Amino acid sequence: MEVTGIITAIVIGLVIGALGRLVVPGKQNIPIWLTLVIGVVAALIGTFLAAAIGVDDTAGIDWIELALQVGLAAVGVALVAGTRGRRH
Repeated sequence: MEVTGIITAIVIGLVIGALGRLVVPGKQNIPIWLTLVIGVVAALIGTFLAAAIGVDDTAGIDWIELALQVGLAAVGVALVAGTRGRRH
């Protein structure tokens, strides 16, 4: 992965975090910056998973990779919201 790939993953991760938050039902009591961080991490992990299973470079839009990323972001948002919600 090159520097431009990492920068692209960060930018896409910001969108992925927002999509992951939208997928999780209910209100999440986590700050938006944490949602964006979760999205960036999910985008990077999703990209590596897609490469590992061989679906990272397809013709057109990489829907499977995108679904992996959004799914990981949704799981991350749900986990963080659940753990932060118990502390209050």
